[in-house]
Amino acid sequence: MSALFRFEPGNSAVLLSVPHVGTGVPDALAARLTPAAAVLPDTDWHVDRLYDGAAALGIGLLSATHSRYVIDLNRDPANRPLYPGQETSGLCPQFTFDGEAIYRAEAPFAEAEVAERLDRYWRPYHAKLAAELAALKARHGFALLIDAHSIRSQLPRLFKGRLPDFNFGTVRATSAANALAVKLFQPLEAAMGMSAVRDGRFIGGYITRHYGAPAEGIHAVQLEIAQIAYMEEKPPFRYRPDCAAKVKPVLRQMLEAAVAWAPQAAQAS
Repeated sequence: MSALFRFEPGNSAVLLSVPHVGTGVPDALAARLTPAAAVLPDTDWHVDRLYDGAAALGIGLLSATHSRYVIDLNRDPANRPLYPGQETSGLCPQFTFDGEAIYRAEAPFAEAEVAERLDRYWRPYHAKLAAELAALKARHGFALLIDAHSIRSQLPRLFKGRLPDFNFGTVRATSAANALAVKLFQPLEAAMGMSAVRDGRFIGGYITRHYGAPAEGIHAVQLEIAQIAYMEEKPPFRYRPDCAAKVKPVLRQMLEAAVAWAPQAAQAS
């Protein structure tokens, strides 16, 4: 892989991060994957296509090019668990979301391999993310990060039942100003024929938790979309334009609310 990430700058205070859409796997690593893992079932398939109107709104985009099986950009670099006591995947996952082995040899990684992946893939993405948020804050007085994800609607190993279509996370109302979170959640909650929850099973991953600091002028939210709402959840994971046509206008409303929001306006209201 040549590029470690894709970046398209915007002119608003909003940045869209898409850390799990990548499918690149180095050849040496791909040779170690099991057949179950080789199809990359835990990818956030096509989620960036749902936000293809972001650029027209002046929203910047940072997206990964490599698979989360190489290293998970939305996990703590020290590999501390996101949800203690619950099943979750780690920094360099060993098992798929279905519990199948990712590698033909299941021996734990040597620390040197994890460190190399951190340096090669994880740190550049986060360096760019941090730099762009700092630049947005310097330019606009604040920055808003939307961390975009998707996941299969049913994964018994990770959660019970079927996920709502929109899973909006604010780390239990700590990663963004509440007035902002309310504005962003409104179109999701009001979407006809679709379901939404705030701070349910997914409250926000490492990116939302680490960068969201509303007292310092940086607000972060995560949106996890159930893949059944816009695609086929089994290989070859086809995008469903007919279904996506119902999702994209809702996301457009959320993005418009993000671009229109400003801390000063919230304080004056």
